[in-house]
Amino acid sequence: MKLIIDTDPGIDDAMAIAYAAAAPEIELIGLTTVFGNTHVHQSSRNARFLSHKLGLDIPIAEGAPFAMEADGHAPSEHVHGPEGFGDLTDIPEIGENHALTAAEFLAQMARAHKGELVVCAVGPLTNIADAMRLDPEFSQNLKRLVIMGGAVFCPGNITEHAEANIYHDAKAANEVFSAPPETVLVGLDVTLKTLYETTDFEALAQRSLDMGAFLRDISRFYLKFYREIGGLEGCGLHDSTAVIACTHEPMFDMVETGLHVVTEGAEVGATRPDPSRPLVSVCRDVDGAGVVRLFTERVASLP
Repeated sequence: MKLIIDTDPGIDDAMAIAYAAAAPEIELIGLTTVFGNTHVHQSSRNARFLSHKLGLDIPIAEGAPFAMEADGHAPSEHVHGPEGFGDLTDIPEIGENHALTAAEFLAQMARAHKGELVVCAVGPLTNIADAMRLDPEFSQNLKRLVIMGGAVFCPGNITEHAEANIYHDAKAANEVFSAPPETVLVGLDVTLKTLYETTDFEALAQRSLDMGAFLRDISRFYLKFYREIGGLEGCGLHDSTAVIACTHEPMFDMVETGLHVVTEGAEVGATRPDPSRPLVSVCRDVDGAGVVRLFTERVASLP
């Protein structure tokens, strides 16, 4: 399966990219970057660093620096650290970004691989909305869009109503859901059922001495946040679960519904069922233990 991950690395993004690099079912043909967990230039630097660390020779196309109709962004430093990788702050600049913007690259790749390309968006949906605006055939050219975002049947995580990726550009998300390609939404309804604990990271590091140890080390900051804020002894495999949904749909129970995103007021970013809109496959349940096991098996195969 040909895959592009639209990403804002980010600790859980790093885990998802590592999974995609290790999964034999996936041909990762590029990364597009967006603001979110970090500023977009940090997202791009981190994506290039990860690509190099994983031995990937793929393009990195930089996208939106902030939300539609916004002129700035405050990253989630308290969750992912000042540079996106927890306590790691000395992240080298390796290589260069692709000449095309993220939206241009997404549209070009969807045309070049019509009916074959899956895009997994694990950050705000600004680049996806921009690609849809840029190329009216973008949605039809995709095989599928898989989104890590939303909290349709459960509370949010950035507010009681909203999940962070949708919240950070509610207008873009609402635009995407108004005329989506074939879409699977992998939200907090399922990703919080895939807890990866300290012992899981330690076991992974013992099997994958380079990448596994790297993920263990940067995760300590992330796990501390989950422990102090959520009272959890582990972190959800948010972005990795979305990548796994690209190739392992039977692990998920889904319902089909249209979606509307609240774009203003106290409930901004809320994802609400809307029968008047095109159908989206919303994940309501998951084999959480199976996701954890599959993530470990795949990533443990990396050096």
